[in-house]
Amino acid sequence: MSTSDILILLAMIIYIAVILGIGFFYARRSQSSTEEFYLGGRKLGPWVAAMSAEASDMSGWLLMGLPGVAYFTGASEAVWTAIGLACGTYLNWLIVAKRLRKYSQAAGNAITLPDFFSNRFHDTKRILMSVAALFILVFFAIYVGSCFVTTGKLLNTLFGWPYFIMMIVGAVIVFAYTLIGGFLAESVSDFVQGIIMVVALVVVLVGSIVAVAGLENVISFMQAVPGFGSLTESATPLVQEAIQADGSVLKVQQLDAAGMPLWDEPGPYGFIVILSTLAWGLGYFGMPQVLLRFMAIRSSKEIKTSRRIATVWCVIAMAAAVGIGLIGRAYMPAELLTSGAAESVFIVLATALLPAFLAGIMLSGIFAATMSSADSYMLIAASAIAQNLFKGLFKKDATDRQVMWVSRVTMTLILIFGIIVAADENSSIFRVVSYAWAGFGATFGPLVLLSLFWRRVNFAGALAGMVSGGVMVFVWHELVKPFGGIWGIYELLPAFIVGFAVMVVVSLLTPPPPQAVTTEFDHYMELDV
Repeated sequence: MSTSDILILLAMIIYIAVILGIGFFYARRSQSSTEEFYLGGRKLGPWVAAMSAEASDMSGWLLMGLPGVAYFTGASEAVWTAIGLACGTYLNWLIVAKRLRKYSQAAGNAITLPDFFSNRFHDTKRILMSVAALFILVFFAIYVGSCFVTTGKLLNTLFGWPYFIMMIVGAVIVFAYTLIGGFLAESVSDFVQGIIMVVALVVVLVGSIVAVAGLENVISFMQAVPGFGSLTESATPLVQEAIQADGSVLKVQQLDAAGMPLWDEPGPYGFIVILSTLAWGLGYFGMPQVLLRFMAIRSSKEIKTSRRIATVWCVIAMAAAVGIGLIGRAYMPAELLTSGAAESVFIVLATALLPAFLAGIMLSGIFAATMSSADSYMLIAASAIAQNLFKGLFKKDATDRQVMWVSRVTMTLILIFGIIVAADENSSIFRVVSYAWAGFGATFGPLVLLSLFWRRVNFAGALAGMVSGGVMVFVWHELVKPFGGIWGIYELLPAFIVGFAVMVVVSLLTPPPPQAVTTEFDHYMELDV
């Protein structure tokens, strides 16, 4: 290893040690009860709630996936996605956070999202809870795998070490401190990681602008590449297929005789596609890792402060991420010639432009993003199985100790499954995350909104809408989207509409909810929490 590699590694080791220290510090408190382990005893302050919600939500997708899309195909998809997410962040904190904080406590002091669904509709058979838990397990297993891909790519790109081994090392680190510390450790460490992530993005963005000798050169480059800087067109790299050693086919952008990348005619990015990309914001209404922070915040009176913090963080972080991708292409146009390789643009820029030790700290931002997300996903998926299925259905008299052991076993199984999912190093982080994001948004988003705002929604409508929204994500992505054209839109939009419509129609066609349910709905906002 070179001296610079050693300094980068040293900075990352120090960072990991600090994060694991947080896990050990909060371990004793987190193990005292399931409410402490899964929800931190509802004691999160506004800064921790806001920053941990955003950090756990964004994952390595923010520092690798989003810049990679901007680098490879230009501004359109990356910018509209960022706008949709910024709007979704603000609206989620504005219209959902306070209501969910109050209603989750009024509805039997629910400590998980599936708990809330069953308690909200007085579902004594726990059907809603069980179905929700299964959807959470499926989509978070995919999410965890994408986080492990990020870790493997990071260490492989930095040091040239084998991808698979590095991916397993990162996975084990995430597993260790999630297992030790629980929700509170995860939330506090996510607060630290949220700060590291946004600082890393801004530092690398500024360094990139300096390296490319000003934004004027970036603008000139974007104007020279057809569709690269447009919001209504998408740049189209001219690619050729390359056969890998394992027999897989990789699409690589072609270069001209001077070693510069070749581009095809730009593709249209019309109104319907823009609308479907903005629909990324709808996903927030169904995102368990964010909604849990709403349920865990110390007081609903502090939500306004959290909303401002979260929105400002989101806007700065995503603007910097998109900028890094666009500027990175102008700075090194022929360096990263596949969509998978393009997701390493942040890593390449950080190591090229910054002193080694500082680069290591900035690259800890990727590790920060990955750890802050993967720990949330593992913890929520484990709670879905242990709290909602094991205790909710199979052993209703289970003790906290038994539930905790089932959680640990579940997290171990998720770890193994995530490693299997992440075995392919050519996976696109952006595409994997977009699939799982659509799943959560369409499955839970309509149900969360109607549960909080519509008195007439009933159990039958909730169940039908949740299942139809989740299934439609798979149907649209696998069967409809391949037709292309207008059918090639992001699956979250049609699936969300279907789930919402089915929930309304079925609720109106079936008997209204019992009086006990409507009475609770009428008074839950009066709760002083």
